[in-house]
Amino acid sequence: MTKDQLNQLGKTLWAIADELRGAMNADDFRDYMLSFLFLRYLSDNYEAAAQKELGPDYPRLKVDDRRAPLSVWYADNAEDIPALEKQMRRKMHYCIHPDYLWSSINERARTQNAELLQTLERGFKYIENESFASTFQGLFSEINLNSEKLGRTPADRNKKLCTIITKIAEGIAQFSTDSDILGDAYEYLIGQFAAGSGKKAGEFYTPQTISTILSRIVTLDSQEPATGKKKKLSCVLDFACGSGSLLLNVRNQMGPHGIGMIYGQEKNITTYNLARMNMLLHGVKDSEFQIHHGDSLTNDWDMLSEMNPAKKLKCDAVVANPPFSYRWDPTEELGKDFRFKSHGLAPKSAADFAFLLHGLHFLSDEGVMAIILPHGVLFRGGVESHIRTKLLKDGHIDTVIGLPANLFFSTGIPVCILVLKKCKKPDDVLFINASEHFEKGKRQNQLLPEHIDKIVETYQFRKEEERFARRVDMAEIAKNDFNLNISRYVSTAKSEEEIDLDMVNNELVALEKDIVAATEKHNGFLEELGLPPLPLG
Repeated sequence: MTKDQLNQLGKTLWAIADELRGAMNADDFRDYMLSFLFLRYLSDNYEAAAQKELGPDYPRLKVDDRRAPLSVWYADNAEDIPALEKQMRRKMHYCIHPDYLWSSINERARTQNAELLQTLERGFKYIENESFASTFQGLFSEINLNSEKLGRTPADRNKKLCTIITKIAEGIAQFSTDSDILGDAYEYLIGQFAAGSGKKAGEFYTPQTISTILSRIVTLDSQEPATGKKKKLSCVLDFACGSGSLLLNVRNQMGPHGIGMIYGQEKNITTYNLARMNMLLHGVKDSEFQIHHGDSLTNDWDMLSEMNPAKKLKCDAVVANPPFSYRWDPTEELGKDFRFKSHGLAPKSAADFAFLLHGLHFLSDEGVMAIILPHGVLFRGGVESHIRTKLLKDGHIDTVIGLPANLFFSTGIPVCILVLKKCKKPDDVLFINASEHFEKGKRQNQLLPEHIDKIVETYQFRKEEERFARRVDMAEIAKNDFNLNISRYVSTAKSEEEIDLDMVNNELVALEKDIVAATEKHNGFLEELGLPPLPLG
């Protein structure tokens, strides 16, 4: 799908959302819109696979017969249904009963069927609990089909849902039904809803350009980035995964078979459901990812709190865009936690280093971690200075990248990317000051492909460039009390041109002579006219 086609599809769907949401705010309507796109994706894939599986037995319906072909097959082949579903679970990793396929739901909506609302409720429960081998409980929990914002009575709500589904079906019908396109459209809409959500967008969305920088960095060989991309990642972790777009970006870099397992964690229930849908919608099988609903700071995911070193999760790539300077409650018990005990606890006012240490703990010795943080982590004092100093002395901080301001929907402040490794070769830190490399936009500044390439290639080949990048040895960093403020090491200020005083003096002397000669000549003319001369010098 071309960028223009994607933009057109996105604009079409966005216009539908804008037209139909009525009394709902954009965030509420987002959940309906994205859930129906998700259902459409699952259904299209499933029906295409079922048609291939059944071959000549797949029903061929007349043009005016609007039923789902699979509904007809189920009605005529009741005894063969279990065998088909078993085979489909093996091939597709999920099943959908024909009553809950998008084509069946859409037909109910088109004919204003009074049972649409109840059918949707049953369908959502079915997908959560029966479609997949692993249950996806609560996947649609944030979609309140009985919300008064949809209508005051059940009949009104049913009518509104009929309209929303019909409009979405009409909007998508103009475009190719390639399932990849729905994945792209889903990501586009998440971005559009993020743009309209202002500060709240930081909870679930990392701009694609920044995601691309992180994902390209963590997929390069950790010890020798110049040799290129790793062939395989055992697993990747994002412990503040939002809608999952950053994890999907890493998968996109590695290809569909390049990652053993994808792990994500998300505290916000709505965003957690978005992430699970987003994975499935991009063709990630339910056996290829685990997204946990919980708090990374308290580490309430049993899988990650495993104390046995042999069972402890170690990921070849860790990426994260945690909430900036998040206020938290570091208890005495947390101070003894295996993630923090050797570094110390981040202050109550800013959990930035707590998030960083959490991710670092689950990084493998051959892994790379890239995390987006506010600039304060580079220079703030107190316990943060202690944590930063230990990370530097232990050789974990590899690269510091300063990004331009106003790249995020949620904040205008400039942020940085810290690249960390358990074991790194160079005994220096690479500083990249990319703060002036962007294209100015009306609402947000943009990173263009050439800006992204420049940052990634500078990291990959550890290149130095005046006013952009410099390798700084540990002795100089120690001399600066382990302060990592980027402008201390790579200033973007243009140095004033050095003045040659002798040359300037000679020029002034020459000018003085010229003035005297010109005055003498002028006085000659005045004398001829009988006028008093001008004073010399």
